[in-house]
This record gives sequence, structure tokens and C-alpha cells, in this order.
Amino acid sequence: MILANLVRNLIHGFKSRQEPQQQFDVAVVIQTVLRPSLERAVESVYAQDFPGRIQILVGIDKRLGDPRLIEKLQRRCPPNMHLTVVDPGYSTSVRHGSIYSNQFGGALRAVLTYLANSRYVAYLDDDDWFAPDHLATLRNAIEGVDWAFSYRWYVNPFDSLPICVDTWENMGPGKGIFSERFGGFVCPSTLMLDKVKTHFVLPNWCIAMGPAGDGEDRVLLAALLRSNLTWRCTGAATVFYVIKPEDGMHPDRERFIASTGYDLAKLRRDERHAFARV
Repeated sequence: MILANLVRNLIHGFKSRQEPQQQFDVAVVIQTVLRPSLERAVESVYAQDFPGRIQILVGIDKRLGDPRLIEKLQRRCPPNMHLTVVDPGYSTSVRHGSIYSNQFGGALRAVLTYLANSRYVAYLDDDDWFAPDHLATLRNAIEGVDWAFSYRWYVNPFDSLPICVDTWENMGPGKGIFSERFGGFVCPSTLMLDKVKTHFVLPNWCIAMGPAGDGEDRVLLAALLRSNLTWRCTGAATVFYVIKPEDGMHPDRERFIASTGYDLAKLRRDERHAFARV
């Protein structure tokens, strides 16, 4: 009885019309602390125009939000999708007193990737979201290569409207502002891996780049590049990434955004209004 309860608490495969033992065409991994933005993220997967079967794996690092959100999302799961929730009841991150240096999810991305019942695994941060054609274009791009990625939009954090396409950071191997320092950059939410071909790279999701506990995406990309794995870009911006004023890169992003012709005064005005409401 104790073992059965433990298994039920750890992995919840919600009822759907999909048989989870049959391999899915793609899987989407989302790690979360149950922020309200998780609803928008998962709903963007529900809205995909992908014609095949999709497994969505939501891993709970720590319950900092309302767990009833999971039940709400389960009720709306489309018939061609299956929602799997993994909640061990503790965090694996040093941020919450555990082992792994990645403060934002610990081992969750690696574990969920291995658990996914699909060879092709995409990722989504719980404050980002997909355009409806994201998975379809990624799945086409990864055919014949080991991993693939898309471009992304910067999004105003105060009105959730797109600002401009990021042609500064998320440009892939050998391109963008991080080309010399890190060999390029790929945001997790834009990424899809063939997990059979990238099997031994996956533990790098657990490792932070430095003492701040972040940068695991750069660690993973470095491992992909060292392994000489093949890749392809979709060529389309199909992810929406909310910029963060508290991020140390924010002043540099603002300068890039201004160079595109976006009204930077509007962004700063929205920020002032948001803080005034708090």
C-alpha cells in the first residue's frame, strides 16, 4: 500500500483518449513551481496544429503556487494529447536544499526527458509560450539531424505583447552576441532534441554555469557542440519569451530592442505603471 501511494504521488498520468504506452510523436517538457503563467504555457501546447500525438510532461520542482491549476489543465487536455505530471514532493535543486547546482529545476529537465515516451523532446519554460506551428516546424526541422531549434520573439512583460524577433541572442551555434564566449546560444523553449542521439548529453541540464545557479542552457549547448551533433534551425520565430527587467542582461536587451525601432519609452512607462500598481 505504501509503495502504491508513493507511485501515485510521484507520477500522475491523467486520463485521456491517448494510450501512454504507445510512443508519442513528440513530447514537451515543462518544469515549474506552479506559477500562474504555467496555464498560458500549457494552453499554447494544447493549441498546436501538430497532426500527431503529443505527450506533455509537467515536472513540479516545488509547490509555490496553486496545485489546483494542474487539475484545471487536465480537464482541458485535447484528445490527441496526454498530460503526465511528475511531483516527487521535494526539489532536487540546491536552491531548495538539495544536490544539483541548477537552481531552477535541479534534475527535472533531464529526468523528464528520459521519462518522455517519445524520441523527440521539446522544452518550454513555464513563463514562455509557443506559436501554434511551433512543434510542427520543429519536428520537420529535426528530421535527419540530432537536434533543432527555432527563433523567438521578445515579449513585453507588462502587456504580454511581442516586441521584436530576437536576432541578438537566440541565434544558434556560432551566431549572436554569445558566439565568441559560449559558441552561441539556444533558449530551452526553442529547442528540440532527438533523445536517442543526445542521450549522454542530457545530464548537463542539471549543471549550472556558475555560482548564480543558472546557465544550464549554455552548459547543454556546449556539450552538444563538443559532441559534434548535427542540427538545423526552423528559420521561424515560433516562441514567445518574456523579457525580465530584473535580469542582468536587461539593459543590453533594451539597447538591442531600441535598435529595432521599438518605442523603448513605452516599455519603461509600462514598467513604471506596473510598479505603481504593486
